Amino acid sequence: MPAPGSTTLPVTHWFRTFGRPPRILGLDVARALAILGMAGAHIGETSAFDLLDTSTWLDLVHGRSSILFAVLAGVSIALMTGRRELPEPARLPSLRLQLVGRGAVIFLIGLALELLGTPIAVILTLYGLLYVAVIPFLRWRPWRLLIAAGVLALVGPAVLALIAVLALFPYGAGIGLVLYGSYPITVWLAFVFAGMALGRLGIERTHAAAVALGSGVGLMIVGYGLGLVGAVSGLATRAAGEDSTTGSVSGWGTYPEALAAADPLGAVFSAIFAVDAHSGGTAEILGSGGFAVTVIALCILLSRPLRWILLPLGALGSMPLSAYTAHVVSVALIGGPGGFFSSNLFWAGTAIALLLGTTLWSILVGRGPLERLVGRAAVAMASPPGEKGGQAAPVP
Repeated sequence: MPAPGSTTLPVTHWFRTFGRPPRILGLDVARALAILGMAGAHIGETSAFDLLDTSTWLDLVHGRSSILFAVLAGVSIALMTGRRELPEPARLPSLRLQLVGRGAVIFLIGLALELLGTPIAVILTLYGLLYVAVIPFLRWRPWRLLIAAGVLALVGPAVLALIAVLALFPYGAGIGLVLYGSYPITVWLAFVFAGMALGRLGIERTHAAAVALGSGVGLMIVGYGLGLVGAVSGLATRAAGEDSTTGSVSGWGTYPEALAAADPLGAVFSAIFAVDAHSGGTAEILGSGGFAVTVIALCILLSRPLRWILLPLGALGSMPLSAYTAHVVSVALIGGPGGFFSSNLFWAGTAIALLLGTTLWSILVGRGPLERLVGRAAVAMASPPGEKGGQAAPVP
């Protein structure tokens, strides 16, 4: 905002300064695309993707938008904890507490949105947990983060599928969080690690973004190629967590037959070649993870030459929690508890409203309301008892 006594109009000042360093406009633009894409996945009317039919390309929002959001979470964590420099050991206690504070508030916001009863698989509960889950890895160098992401992508799905089959597909709150569901944390940590590596490598620099662009395209070719092989060969037809023998075991005597019927080898192959949205397969992690890296790199590279055009998207992406929450609340208000509807017209209206609302808020107020809340929680968590915390630095 302009300094007190300045005659510069807020809108003029905003156009001149918003998205300038230390803020990274390209990352805000990528966050905005993730929010708008998730809105489309929730309420849009799409057809199964066909590369040769442009009318089906809207289907790309499914799965990929939330993955883009998760990779950007990793980038943000790296930026908050030192950017290209690893955080000094002396700073770690404060950084850990700040991440716990951020994660707790985001988790609670996610729970509140789930209580609205919409059919949306709210990502914020997982998002909050990821802020806490990465705490042990804050001082990992980029190469270690990339290796961890690669192991989780290449080995994780097959191991999890095998464990699920050997246990004959058990169920429970913890198992649902780790093995099944739309957002199993063991799968999504791969995306966060990849994002943290991008942040540590200085993704905001042109050279780093160009390398990331090439790497993202390469991952897309490998991942979606693997998925194509699985589809053609029939190796990716098994749905994760589905088995007709579940519940039919009555002791160790019937376990061998039940295990054979569950087809462990088939489950492992399916986990490797599965590429559908939220399948959690290796092919999806590589292909859609590469898609996310490609989008981020393109946003970084285009944010300088197209700055004026991209500013509204940047404003939306600067307050993703507020925008996501507003979207879910709007669906609840219109559809009612448990109500489901899909409308590309409403999706378009949501996009326009979010772009206009966040741009005006950014011009007149600045930081988003929920972003302020999360920032204050982070500072309060890290402040010594009895000491008032200051304003938390915004996420670039």
